[in-house]
Amino acid sequence: MTDSVIVVGITLAYLVMVLWVGLRARGQASSSLEGYVAGGRHVGVVILFFILGAEIFSAFAFLGTPGWAYQHGAPAFYILAYLSLVPITIWALGPRVAKLGRERGYLTQGDMIADHYRSKPLGMLAGIIGVVALVPYLTIQIAGAGLLFQAATDGLIPFWLGGLLAFVVVAAYVYCSGLSGIGWTNLIQGIMMIAIAWFLGLAISERLYGGVAEMFAQLQQSAPEYLTMPGATGMNWGYFSTAVLVSAFGGAMWPHLFMKFYSADSGKTLRKVSVFYPLYAYLLVPLLFIGFAGILAFAEAPLERADTVLLRMVMDVANFSPWVIGLMLSGALAAAMSTGANLAHTAAIVLVRDVMGPTVLKGASETSTVKVTRWSVLGLSMTAYGIALLNPGSLVMNLLTAYGLIVQLFPMVIGALFLPQLRRASVMAGALAGSLAYLLMEFAWGSPLGWHAGVWAMLLNVGVVAVWQGLDRASRNGQPLSSTPSH
Repeated sequence: MTDSVIVVGITLAYLVMVLWVGLRARGQASSSLEGYVAGGRHVGVVILFFILGAEIFSAFAFLGTPGWAYQHGAPAFYILAYLSLVPITIWALGPRVAKLGRERGYLTQGDMIADHYRSKPLGMLAGIIGVVALVPYLTIQIAGAGLLFQAATDGLIPFWLGGLLAFVVVAAYVYCSGLSGIGWTNLIQGIMMIAIAWFLGLAISERLYGGVAEMFAQLQQSAPEYLTMPGATGMNWGYFSTAVLVSAFGGAMWPHLFMKFYSADSGKTLRKVSVFYPLYAYLLVPLLFIGFAGILAFAEAPLERADTVLLRMVMDVANFSPWVIGLMLSGALAAAMSTGANLAHTAAIVLVRDVMGPTVLKGASETSTVKVTRWSVLGLSMTAYGIALLNPGSLVMNLLTAYGLIVQLFPMVIGALFLPQLRRASVMAGALAGSLAYLLMEFAWGSPLGWHAGVWAMLLNVGVVAVWQGLDRASRNGQPLSSTPSH
């Protein structure tokens, strides 16, 4: 039996297990819209902890995090910096969102926005921005799965087939079981990925350098620039700081994270989750170790693609057995698939409820809406798979790009929750201006001072909201719009 066959066998067994758990989780609640979307609003602390953890820790964690450390060195710690702020957003926003959802029947971010501002077009705009940001995020998971299969099986399973296998398994149990299937599979996959990440991080450091401390001592001697800020590749302080801000505030705006607030059985549950949430972030520490280990291992022959450093370290440098490689692949797939399930589920719900609901599905029955949502899971997953076949670039950069867009929802969401004086016209104008400016800076103009473009776009967004509010207030008070005194 060849090594590649052993690796494939272990991984396929893992995929079958996940599919079985996901399908078994289907219950009567999954047939109703509230059950399919929010698990009947009775998800407890343990399951919600792993669901919210899987929202963040994805293929980006297992591939992008060590790749970022390998490529940039110390600036990779921006990931831990922004994750330290995520519990604050869960604590501050979660209970309020859960309470409003239970009282008014909200199931999506767009539901709350449309109802608060009395504007279905505004809810549709939030839905469109959400779907446009979620599809690239889902693409990252499928692309990550394809890369994992291709590298770990030495090409026995090519990129296109690896991505397809992961996509089919995830789409199947999300289609059938909704949030219930996501919750139970995330519980299993979360435990698995944490255990495998720590094993690999410590084992690689020990095998190659005699331990983590010794590894960093060697790195300090041979490549100290990777241990200093702004880092070996010139990632400046401005980009580091603004990436933290965009990721922290944007993280709270992701529709898939936001919608899980609706599923909690109480606000107290969400606050408990926020307290324990940093424990999940420890998953990233050993993965950062692997990236730093790669700096030394590939000093003479740098990798063409940084995202593959974990795979190359496990397969080519540390010389693990095929059984360990199979477990590594399964753990990395757990990260990609657990997040992919949440993303496919949310993107379909947002598309159907926020975008299609007020238009082509207006007046549709609950049964029809659930059916269309299930099929949308398959359609959007297939779309993301098609984009993944184009072999997108850095997983971290793709994710940062998506964060820059989704953070533009921040003013309208905060207005709906805490600032009732904000008007719908002002937040709509701000979101449109910010989103357009971000896309132009990201793909055409470049970002001033080397900052993350999402911060400049957010400043424009908030500025437009403030100016529009001032003009609206002056108009309603009968005041002249010009500050020039009359004579």
